[in-house]
Amino acid sequence: MSPTLPPRVLILGSTGFLGRWLALELLTQGVPVAAAVRGVGAAAWLRRWLRDHGADSAELTTVPADLTRPVLGLSPADDARLGEVRDVYNLAARYRFGLTRAEAEPVNLYGALNVLQWAAGRPMLRRMVHVSGYRTGNDPQPRYPLDQPAVEALYRGLDGYLASKRLADAAVRVTAPGLGVPLTTVNPASVIGHSRTGEAGQHIGLAEMVRHLHTGRLALLPSSKRTFVPVVTVDHLARFLAAVPEFDREPVQVHTVLDPSTPFLPDLIGMLAAHLDVRPPRATVPPALVRRLPRVLTGSAPRSFAFLSEEQYDTASAERLAATVGLTHPPVLPALQRWATRLVADGFGVA
Repeated sequence: MSPTLPPRVLILGSTGFLGRWLALELLTQGVPVAAAVRGVGAAAWLRRWLRDHGADSAELTTVPADLTRPVLGLSPADDARLGEVRDVYNLAARYRFGLTRAEAEPVNLYGALNVLQWAAGRPMLRRMVHVSGYRTGNDPQPRYPLDQPAVEALYRGLDGYLASKRLADAAVRVTAPGLGVPLTTVNPASVIGHSRTGEAGQHIGLAEMVRHLHTGRLALLPSSKRTFVPVVTVDHLARFLAAVPEFDREPVQVHTVLDPSTPFLPDLIGMLAAHLDVRPPRATVPPALVRRLPRVLTGSAPRSFAFLSEEQYDTASAERLAATVGLTHPPVLPALQRWATRLVADGFGVA
């Protein structure tokens, strides 16, 4: 059965952790949604997941797409079905620590530019929303393109995922005004599970650290006393993203979304150790030192610790938008505990 209304929103990355929760939020609000998927199996899986979570998947349009191709690989018929799309969300990314440049760039960089180019051709476009990577988007004057030595230096210093997402963030922010695309980039903190159920779906980054804690492999915590790994629950972030096109008016807007009440990392890990009834780390060691240790000692690829930092982040614009729509973060400690419980119950996604 076809949706009763043509889709007003297109989500790239719709079957990913954040994409499916955003689709659920928009459908629950009564917004007709189109989901870009890689095949029939993915479309069926997404519909089933949405129904299981209480959404009316009858109002969902699915279109096969490939953002690494021009026009997103859409057939002329599917492109025409999206003629009334107002809001375009690019949540698609190849996300894994240890990615090479060749693995990361087709989706994370050039895919993002393909989405931007496609959005520019939408006759009813209101806004494109691009989700950047963790700890990206802080440069007030982004530059793109960079010369080759600068790009090579970026990839030498960072994980391939993070480097490609930093390049993509700069690329879309620099390119969008020339294409006449109103753009918002959203830089989320470490996204944890649903605030009430803990349901996760992403098992790297901070989740991997929780797995090591639970299995007794986190004897030493790569952290200073003030290492700050802020979190945001997936349901809060989905509601925030859903509100962006309605309220952002600047030609290019940047938001950093995190819960400022997140404890510093040693306190966070200590709290989770008590909650899971496991032994906490014996001591902390500087993250810079851990990154130089072999994987056999740390249990993780050295560059997987790139998210560890004492940095603080400017969240003023995100807080203004949240206040406008009456959106507040759920209590962070219960959310972290529910997420950790669910990670254990789900076997940390190993299956």
